[in-house]
Amino acid sequence: MEVSNALKRKRYNDDNYMEAEVDLSLLEAVEKSQNTVELLDLRTLKKLVLSFERRLKENIEARLKYPDQPERFADSEVELHEELEKLKILAGAPELYPELVNLNAIPSILNLLSHDNTDIAIDVVHLLEDLTDEDVLEDNDEPARILVDSLIENNVLELLVQNLQRLSDKDPDEMSAIYNTLASIENMIEVKPTVAELVCERTKLLRWLLGKIKVREFDSNKQYASEILAILLQNSTANQKRLGQMNGVDVVLQAVAMYKSKDPKTSDEEEMLENLFDCLCCLLMPLENKERFVKAEGVELMIIIMKQKKSAYASAIRALDFSMTKYPPACERFVDVLGLKTAFAAFMGKIPISKKNKKERYQEELEERLVSLIASLFGGILRGSRRERLLSKFVENECEKIDRLMELYIRYSDRVTAETQRLEQLELDDLEMDEEEKYNRKLESGLYTLQLIAVILGHLWCSEHPQMRARIELLLKQQKLTKNDIKNILQEYHDNIGDLDGAEEKEQAQTRIQKIISFF
Repeated sequence: MEVSNALKRKRYNDDNYMEAEVDLSLLEAVEKSQNTVELLDLRTLKKLVLSFERRLKENIEARLKYPDQPERFADSEVELHEELEKLKILAGAPELYPELVNLNAIPSILNLLSHDNTDIAIDVVHLLEDLTDEDVLEDNDEPARILVDSLIENNVLELLVQNLQRLSDKDPDEMSAIYNTLASIENMIEVKPTVAELVCERTKLLRWLLGKIKVREFDSNKQYASEILAILLQNSTANQKRLGQMNGVDVVLQAVAMYKSKDPKTSDEEEMLENLFDCLCCLLMPLENKERFVKAEGVELMIIIMKQKKSAYASAIRALDFSMTKYPPACERFVDVLGLKTAFAAFMGKIPISKKNKKERYQEELEERLVSLIASLFGGILRGSRRERLLSKFVENECEKIDRLMELYIRYSDRVTAETQRLEQLELDDLEMDEEEKYNRKLESGLYTLQLIAVILGHLWCSEHPQMRARIELLLKQQKLTKNDIKNILQEYHDNIGDLDGAEEKEQAQTRIQKIISFF
């Protein structure tokens, strides 16, 4: 405690010294800064490392010699703190990182993350955050890779997470160190994406992050924990499955449930809630986590959030869409707990009004999610009373939902036509583009949503319900279209379906679409 206080006094004295020096002119300060940068070369680096190693050795010896007399090694700890502060200057010359690694300074620096004095470990955390900062590493890809490789080889991930577990949010310095620990991990992932899986394999970071988002009170570190968790999950099936096995689906559901009947108070809290839904949607990619979601009554919670019409409304629809995609049990649960009424009210445009909701792109994204959700319902519920309940929704109020569906069909069809014409013009201008790239451009312009609308119309037609068929034919005729127009879209969907899925799954999907096409 005495040593820790000595370091805090040192920081306080440094601050007072800086205040006393405010009479320095701006020009002098700039010149001084420029001189520092000019002197930052290999020779300076070697001097800094040598001085750091010397102070480190003195501190180790003092602690071994006087283990029970903190006052005897307090000075060496303050001097070690100063050396670590000096090393931060290296962030101004990332091109020297390979030399820092060659000088074998990395193991010595990282070992201090286990130092008995938490303040020294905190110094190292701040140093690592400075050295790996995104702005510092920009345009320095090779030095950044060499540094991060060395950090990983010398167990930076294990040491950072071990240190994280002894830090407390109640102490301002430690709270800052928690934030910088997460920032360092994020920075390393940016340089080397495989770190996202490595840190989850080798450490207990996922468990720590789950513990953090469980806390009811909001703070900046809870927000950052939700962001890091989303980053770890977004491109890693292994991490999605790993977190699912750790009861992660239930924990994330509990975290979002806090906002089922209230809105976040600040923009930062709102961002955290979006991060939590990002985590949930990533978790819902593996089949086994969809099952956990249904068992944990996630479908019911999302419907409650939609009914409350708070800021998480659109996020709940997105989570439902993810849960029901290629998973019939979630579709069945959705119908059983009366989700159809809530979903179709949104489909008809009855959505809560707010500043965010008024934005055109927000409403379009919501429409696209709802179209996907309804298509999943038709794909997941093929027969029985649930299928009848789903189909009956399109007969209500003189087939108003078919009218809405055709309205969306025309809008997305016009967009895709415009994009197709644009691509043809590019080809006339001698800009080469292969078929796959052209198809992807059309998907981005709305083709995928148009295909799903065609799939829904196909399911309605296949029902052989006379009222629905008559309505579809009437609306097509009014737009000077025919069933062949829908058939052509379905055929294109059939021919390109599931390029990223397994062969068996692709074949099953194509068979289902071919069956719909045959009814036309």
